[in-house]
Amino acid sequence: MSSVAEEMLPADLLERFRARAADYDARNVFCTEDFEELASRGYLRLFCLEHDGGAAVGMAQAVACQRRLASAAPATALAVNMHLVWTAVARLLAQEGDSSLGFILSEASAGEIFAFGLSEPGNDSVLFDSSTVVERRPDGGYAFTGTKIFTSLSPVWTRLGVFGKCMDEDGERLVHGFVTRGSAGTEILPDWNMLGMRATQSHTTLLNGVLIPPSRIFRKLPVGPNRDPLVFAIFAAFETLISAVYAGIADRALELAVQAALQRAPGMDGIPVTSRPGVRSAVADAAMSWERVDAHIRLLASDLDSGAAHGDHWFAKLVALKIHSTSAARELVDAAVVLSGGQGYSNDSEISRISRDVAAGFFHPSNLESARRTVASAWLGPEQQ
Repeated sequence: MSSVAEEMLPADLLERFRARAADYDARNVFCTEDFEELASRGYLRLFCLEHDGGAAVGMAQAVACQRRLASAAPATALAVNMHLVWTAVARLLAQEGDSSLGFILSEASAGEIFAFGLSEPGNDSVLFDSSTVVERRPDGGYAFTGTKIFTSLSPVWTRLGVFGKCMDEDGERLVHGFVTRGSAGTEILPDWNMLGMRATQSHTTLLNGVLIPPSRIFRKLPVGPNRDPLVFAIFAAFETLISAVYAGIADRALELAVQAALQRAPGMDGIPVTSRPGVRSAVADAAMSWERVDAHIRLLASDLDSGAAHGDHWFAKLVALKIHSTSAARELVDAAVVLSGGQGYSNDSEISRISRDVAAGFFHPSNLESARRTVASAWLGPEQQ
C-alpha cells in the first residue's frame, strides 16, 4: 500500500519539480508551475477534512509529504509550508476542542491560500510582542500599521495572517487577524533576492492602516509569554513543518553524498574512492547524523498526533527539533559538497543549489540562542534576576 506522500507526490512529479528548481533559482522567480500542480492534486488541502475534499492527514503524514517534496524542490516545499502551517494550526486546535479557526480549513478547501505575516524586522520576541501598531475602530475592527518580513507565497496568497499591538481597556493586547488580498493599505515590496530559497518569493509586506473587520479578528492576547492554545499550535505547526523541509534536504543530501562517492573515478593509485577510509568515514558520519534527525522528527510528529503529555517541555522539544533538523541538514549538505569534489562547486549542480538553500535554516525561528533559553527554562526553571 502506497503512502499519502507517494500518492500526492509520485516520482515523475518530483522529477519535474527537481528539473524546474534550478531555473526558478537562477531567475529568482516564484515556483508557479510547481504550486499549480500541487494545488491541482489537493496538496494544499492535506489537513482539511475529507468531507471538504481534504486528505485529513495528521502531522506525521504531513511531515512525510513535506520531506518528500523538499528532497526535490526545497524552495517549493518552504513556500507551501506557510499555507500548511495555518491549516495545521486549525487542525491542532480542533484536536483539543477549539474550533475558533475552523474557517481556515473550510476556506482552504475552497481554494484560499494562507500565508504568514508574523515576522517583523528586529522583533526577537516572536509571538510575544509586536512592533506593528494596531488601532481599534468604532465598528469593532482594527487598523494595522507595520512591516512584515519573510512573507512567503507573496505572489499568490489570498489570506495573510498578521498580528500587532493595541492598547485597549484591558491594557496592551496582541491582536491577531487575517488580511484579505487587495485590502487598501497593503503593499508588497518585490525585494526578495536572497542567497537561497529564492523561489519562495518571500517579499516584505507593508501594512499602512489596513482595516481588518471584526469577523476576521480571531485572537486578542496579552503581551508576553502565555498559555493560550493558539501560541502552542503556531509553535508546534511551524517548528515541526519547518523541520520537515530541512529533514527533506537532509534526505536528498545523503543520497547525493552516496552517489558522489560511488560515481567518482578511482585515483591515480587505482583504489576505488569508496574504499578510501576518509570517504567511508564521511559517509558513515553523514548517515548517522541522518538517522538521528529521522528518528527525532518522526517521534515528535507522532507525539503531536497522539497528544502526548509533554507538558511544560513541549516548547523545548519543538525548538530542539528545529535546531537539530537544520543543523543536521547543513552537516549532510556539507558532506555532499566535500564528497562530490569539484563537481559540487559548479553553480549548475544540485549540490551547489541546496548548499545555498539550506543556509536559510539559520534564519527561521527559533535560532540557537532562543532555543537554548527555552530548553534551559524547561529543565532549570526561569532565570532568577
